[in-house]
Amino acid sequence: MGSPGVAYRLADAFTEVVGGGNRVALVLDARGLTPEEMQWISRRLGEAQAAFVTDWDHNSFEVRFFTVAGEVEFSGHAAVALAHSLAQEGRIKPPQTLFRSIGGPLVARFEDQLALVQSPVPRFRDPPTWRALQEITEALGANERYLHRGLPYGITFTGLWTLFVPVVAPGLVDALEPEMEPLNRLSAELGVAAVHVYAPIGPRRFYARTFAPALGIPEDPVTGSPNAALGAMLARAGVVPRWEGEVRLQVVQGHRVGGPGEVEVRVSYGPAGNILAVYIGGKAVVAKDGWLELGNARGV
Repeated sequence: MGSPGVAYRLADAFTEVVGGGNRVALVLDARGLTPEEMQWISRRLGEAQAAFVTDWDHNSFEVRFFTVAGEVEFSGHAAVALAHSLAQEGRIKPPQTLFRSIGGPLVARFEDQLALVQSPVPRFRDPPTWRALQEITEALGANERYLHRGLPYGITFTGLWTLFVPVVAPGLVDALEPEMEPLNRLSAELGVAAVHVYAPIGPRRFYARTFAPALGIPEDPVTGSPNAALGAMLARAGVVPRWEGEVRLQVVQGHRVGGPGEVEVRVSYGPAGNILAVYIGGKAVVAKDGWLELGNARGV
């Protein structure tokens, strides 16, 4: 390619403090890069996930998301950090913009200093058998006495198929010491990319941890896509209050790995109670701007 390198940004999403939340690599001008080069850059920058702006037209941006294991339809924390970065550079015109991903177009807007990004349309699968849930719980380093019987478990998609495991208290979430090899095997058997363990703090507030060995991510500090799916599952099950066609809830994460952050999830309903859209919201802060020499990226 013509350019000897590419400008990149490291940003922390779902926090206002550098080192908090979830770090992501951003390439705000990835025009001309091949998917193989984007994958190489993602791995070379050393972050679990990366987002690339491959084209834009006025207030619409083509975006691709990568993990160390490959391309994914959506990365929530990457999308939130990207919205903040584009706004800081004056490239987003209010009141909203559009991210065009391989999973379809997603609306992004700002409200009260939060970037709110629409997730892919929620999809639901049959929950795992009780025996499968027990095996997952054991792989997490727990037992069935940890499980919260009044909250739903299940498998939901808003960019990543995720298994949700409810436990009775935040302290038990922090006490988990998962064994990654059996957790990875069980994830593959269930066809999920991540396991999201959550516990209630209040009526609309939850504490969670996310494990994604299937994506090469032992623990994701503060997640976007799984929390969007959590909001969709809880709203569908009717276990969180809703007013005027919308559910709002907060999820806090990252304390166990030293990078606390908070995600706001909004689920909107139609008149018949059907889910119209799910948004995840948060703040973000720039950690570093740099330049990466592409070197032998084309040979990867």
